[in-house]
This record gives sequence, C-alpha cells and structure tokens, in this order.
Amino acid sequence: MKRPVYSALWWLAMPAVLGRLWWRGRAEPGYREHWGERLGLAGAAPDAHRERLTIMVHAVSVGETRAAEPLIEALLAGYPGCRILLTHMTPTGRATGRALFAHHGERVLQSYLPYDTGTMVKRFLRRHAPRACILMETEVWPNLIAECAQAGVPVVLANARLSERSLRRGRRMGPLMAEAAQGIALVAAQTEADAARIRSLGAPRVAVTGSIKFDVVPPEAALEKGAWLRARLGARPVFLCASTREGEEEPILDAWMRQAGKPAGALLAIVPRHPQRFEEVAKLVESRGLALRRRSQLEQGVGVDEAEVLLGDSMGEMFAYYAACDCAFIGGSLMPLGGQNLIEACALGKPVLVGEHTFNFLDATAEAVADGAALRVADADALLAEAMRLLGDAAARAAMGERALAFAGRHRGATLRTVELLRQIIG
Repeated sequence: MKRPVYSALWWLAMPAVLGRLWWRGRAEPGYREHWGERLGLAGAAPDAHRERLTIMVHAVSVGETRAAEPLIEALLAGYPGCRILLTHMTPTGRATGRALFAHHGERVLQSYLPYDTGTMVKRFLRRHAPRACILMETEVWPNLIAECAQAGVPVVLANARLSERSLRRGRRMGPLMAEAAQGIALVAAQTEADAARIRSLGAPRVAVTGSIKFDVVPPEAALEKGAWLRARLGARPVFLCASTREGEEEPILDAWMRQAGKPAGALLAIVPRHPQRFEEVAKLVESRGLALRRRSQLEQGVGVDEAEVLLGDSMGEMFAYYAACDCAFIGGSLMPLGGQNLIEACALGKPVLVGEHTFNFLDATAEAVADGAALRVADADALLAEAMRLLGDAAARAAMGERALAFAGRHRGATLRTVELLRQIIG
C-alpha cells in the first residue's frame, strides 16, 4: 500500500469512523465531545502563544499517557519556557492527562489528534506549530509523519516497542510503513529486540534507552488513597485482578468459586481496563450469586465486610488499587490480547501474576518472571491457585515483593537517556 491509497481509504471510511465514534459515545459520552479537534477544525489552543517553544507529545490512551508522565515532567523542567501539546485518541487518555498535569496550568495543553488525513493533519500542525512531535510507544501515523517532514517538524518515536506480530503486520503494509519509518528522525526503543525489529522497517536512527515506565513514580495522593482503601477493606487478604479485558472476568469468577481453601475473608478485586464495561462485569458477578461491592460505594460509607468481590469502577486509581492489594494479576494476558504493564505493581513491591499472552510487554514480563518478581500461569484455575497460595503465605509474598522492587529499581533511567537524545533534536 502507498500513502495516496491509504489517504483515500481514510476518506472513504470517514462516515463509518464517525458513526462508530457516536456509537461508542452511548457508553462513554466523551467520544461525542471535541469532534472539531478530531477533524482538524479546532484545537485546545489558538495561535496566541505561537512564539513559545511547543513540543507535541502524542499518547493515544491511558497507558501511554501515564508512561509519558516522566518524559513530560523532564521536558517542562528542562525547557522552562516551553509548553507541551498533549494529544490523545481516547476520552480516558484525555482524562488521565488532565489529572496528571492539571497543576501545570496552560503549560500543558490537550487536544485530540486529528484523523490521519493530510488535510486534517496539515491544519493541525499549522495551528499549533510544534518544534518537535514525539509519538509514544507504537503510534506510527504515515500522514502525520509526512506532513511533519513537509513542515520541518522532526518526529521522534519514544519508549518505542514493536512485537513480532506488529512487525509482520507492518511488513504487509510495504511501502507505506517503510516511508513512515524512514521519516522518523529518532527512535528511542525500550529493548535491543525492539530496536532490531524497528531497524528492519527502515528507521534511520534507533537507540536503546529502556522503558520510561520504570521511571513513573507513584503519586503521593495515590498512595494516600491506597492507604484509605486498604483501611476500608481491613485485614482481609485482597487479590487484585487489574486491567482485565473482555473474556477474562468470567473464567476468573468461576475459578474463584471453585477454589477450595481460600484464606479466611479473602476478597477478589476486579478493575476492568475499560470503564464502559463496569456494568457488564457487575452483572457477571451478580449472576453467580457473589456478594458485590463497588469502589464508588465506599465513598458513601458502604461497608465491605460481607462482600466477596469488589468492583473497581473508578478511573485513574490503579496505583491506589495496587497499594491496597496483597498480590495482583495483570489483565489482558489470560486471553491472546498481549497483556498490560506490570511495572507499576512491581514498583509498589507487589507479587505479580500474569497469563501466557504477554507479547505487548514481552521482554519486561520475561525478565520479571526470570527475576522471581512475577509468576506466569496457564489459565484461570492456575491463577487462582497461585493467588491463594500467596495470600496464605506472608513470607513468600514478602520475598516476591522484594524481588519486584529490585526488578523495578534496576531499570530506571530511561527518561534521562531519552531527554539527552531529544536535546539533539529540539535544540
């Protein structure tokens, strides 16, 4: 596929894209807001501050936005006169960015990234005039990269990762992906394996900097919220299933019901990755006759003594959930979905369990398992068996938690290495 064909397909698909946006807005109203930004017709900031150095950072959703936090903070500190234009594709990503950077006021502006058509992207770049465009992790947009090249805006792919599956998909796109890769001025890759795969697509300059996610520091407010939550839960053992995806909660709940020998008072906490699934998961719990409490009810003084399952129906509190639990399963890994980030749980010294499917975080997960910071399980029954073993063995939990802390600490420093490379691009 070549870029003119890709652009034509975007325009042909636009009615369906907007229709899907409206449809998703039924469950998540944020999808029905700021459409002008998505079409390149409006933006968070007009041209009033064009004389200021603007650095664009694109973080598609929640995970990428949280990962971008150390980098954005370092850029704001290193360039006191700059502003950050933080772009997203999802309402949850935008809400996360607002919560993380509200204390910076107008120094961090937010917008949706326009759909990847030349016309929309060109308007967007003309409006905001960024000095550099930083894409987080896997976000390669061919027209954005091409229009940045036309405007003299260098593009950097930061905290970059590329799985074998994504590499095969990229190669099938042929000239389109090759042109995009060649248009990226700098790639800061998480691992040597990621770097090798990215180089094979034609990126001219690739450096290995490590994962910025290791540099994310748990906010003090999140730790305080975690302590509050733990106090509400009491001394009962808590097993957290974090960022679960569709198709995972049912086998976990069934295995929970089958599991014999649970420690007295054991509580299962489930935090679905996507907020539009909160009600769906609540129904799955209630259909099995399990006593349910919701995180939102705790603010109203509702007790959890009789609850068997706690539903984490809140956003932006994952650090608090990790702080409040005794051990954690990282979702998206029981099903072939690639898994989620296990670093935050390790950074809080929590024993971690993962499924077989962790290709999105392959190296970090494999190293955590090798270090004894995480355990890999084959299915939901094995997951619950290991979780109950850990909940019943305080010494094993403590030892595994110490290894998790050591694993997380050993890999810090990617932000500094990335910023040093960025200085060569930004000036």
